[in-house]
Amino acid sequence: MINKQVASVAEAVADIRDGSTVMISGFGEAGSPIELIHALIDQGARDLVVINNNAGNGFVGLAALIAAGRVRKVICSYPRSSNSEVFQQLYKEGRIELELVPQGTLAERIRAGGAGIPAFYTPTAAGTPLAEGKEVREFNGRPHVLEYGLTADFALVKAERGDRLGNLVYNKTARNFGPIMCMAAKTTIVQVRHFVAAGEIDPEVVVTPGIFVDRVVHVPNPAQESKLVAEGVRYP
Repeated sequence: MINKQVASVAEAVADIRDGSTVMISGFGEAGSPIELIHALIDQGARDLVVINNNAGNGFVGLAALIAAGRVRKVICSYPRSSNSEVFQQLYKEGRIELELVPQGTLAERIRAGGAGIPAFYTPTAAGTPLAEGKEVREFNGRPHVLEYGLTADFALVKAERGDRLGNLVYNKTARNFGPIMCMAAKTTIVQVRHFVAAGEIDPEVVVTPGIFVDRVVHVPNPAQESKLVAEGVRYP
């Protein structure tokens, strides 16, 4: 019997190694797997490359992972969100690397990686500093920049519902990066708010099929990043 459920978030992230590339879902706060990230902090892996839409907020979740000195490089679109403090300070001090990627390009690079597409051309960023050092070709009289697909060793993802087979349904904009990250990682680890029996999710509404998921952990009351930030919570 296929059963991808693991007992705890600690068990789910136990084999993430130093130097791993880790995709972390989230569209701002939506879809941010706070519990998995905090478990990764407790686990101790360092020298990580993190791919996320932003660089964290306050001193919890991804920001806490960065503050703990565990992240070598961030690949993201919005390193300076409204409550971003940790990344900015470390970047100014030269203690962390940044690869800035336009949001649509970031999503497509992840999708391409998951689909086995090594690279693609896009007009986004052509003629800007983000195109410096990259191959540029002209299509229909317009310059296009060559961008490479992104893959990862692990993906940490938050979903609304999941079953033992790994089938997933998301909550609204948590769907923006979660599904493509599940496809682009060698090992996909998902925390779900509602863990349901196999067959309980209508196949017509499954967003991520279980074939793209390796581990599912039930987190019935997930933390809300904005609430933790507003309360001044710091982790650990």
